[in-house]
Amino acid sequence: MVGIIQEQHPDRARLFMQWKQMDWPILVDSLDLLQVQVVPLTLAIDEYGIIRQIQPRRDRLAQFRKTFVEVEFAEPPGVEASASPQPATGSPLVESTSDGPAALRSRAHERYLWGDETDIDELLAAFESAVAADPGHGYELFRTGVAYRRRYDSSRARRGDFQRAVRYWERALEVDPNNYIWRRRIQQYGPRLDKPYPFYDWVPVARREIAARGEVPSPLVVEPGGAEFAGPAQRFAIDQQPSSPPELNDRILRDQGEFVLAESTMVPSTVAPGASTRAHVTFVPNDAIKAHWNNEVDGLVFWVDVPEGWQVDHRVLTVPNPPAAVSRELRKVELEIQVPDGAAAGPVLLQGYALYYVCEDVNGVCLYRRQDVPLQLRVARQPQ
Repeated sequence: MVGIIQEQHPDRARLFMQWKQMDWPILVDSLDLLQVQVVPLTLAIDEYGIIRQIQPRRDRLAQFRKTFVEVEFAEPPGVEASASPQPATGSPLVESTSDGPAALRSRAHERYLWGDETDIDELLAAFESAVAADPGHGYELFRTGVAYRRRYDSSRARRGDFQRAVRYWERALEVDPNNYIWRRRIQQYGPRLDKPYPFYDWVPVARREIAARGEVPSPLVVEPGGAEFAGPAQRFAIDQQPSSPPELNDRILRDQGEFVLAESTMVPSTVAPGASTRAHVTFVPNDAIKAHWNNEVDGLVFWVDVPEGWQVDHRVLTVPNPPAAVSRELRKVELEIQVPDGAAAGPVLLQGYALYYVCEDVNGVCLYRRQDVPLQLRVARQPQ
């Protein structure tokens, strides 16, 4: 038995397998090169690579055993062993001289599969070229989003990579709205109203039960965020706790990114009237000046203003300080925003801001600063 997953983060599958004590091989197809649209999909493949059955039924296992497992199939004529597409160890990536769409796609896929992190910028250039050559190719749009998310999760991340990934996934879904894989990828990071189930709520349970067995849980490269733990909702829920803006007089000096780098990502980035989106807002101290959080005072506070008629689940969010007096970790808040039914189509800019205590260098001056954080989205045009 061999499994194939389309996960962006395959290390999560490794943790799940350890939890459930699954011991068969799992292959990773993050780019969905197999063009699978719906999972799970079970294929019964004989010893010659021929698919004999698709989706064998669990209530007919005895019949499946007789018609497949216990059958020795005859070798079909003209069967030849296929060679691995992997380049020889240490050899450079093979560059095609063709600039046709198929060749550009192949070049991008090869870089994704066999390149390393130092090749990530060239990888994205290859995907962009492939999309430019065939902008209606849904699978390549999805794969370009996968590539941008890969850079976002790497040490070479650039501002806007996560949002670019989301927009490419949205473009892919516009090409084929029935593709389950693409829709689920957006829902993974999106609002509760659009979630079919919580995607990774099993992770804490898995870690506890693995540790209880005396094992060390398999590490995760990227920890799941709030949206990935959140369950579905039938209605837009608003925090009923009274809240007021944390800054009333607009007197706190602005941080324009000198001390803390802030970034927002909207999932989805285009929202229909009456629907909702989830904002992911991250803050990280500026490494160029060795900035760090001052944890001996209050934690980070985030506030968002919304126009009349718009709804937000939490107007004010706080990030508590860790125990250490200083730290340099990424801090993140997530909130959901609902677009009113009658909202006009077009771009919308919502304003949020964060208040925090930050210091420059090890013995530098500690300051209280505000940073304005725009939340940019687009309201979709109403269907005619």
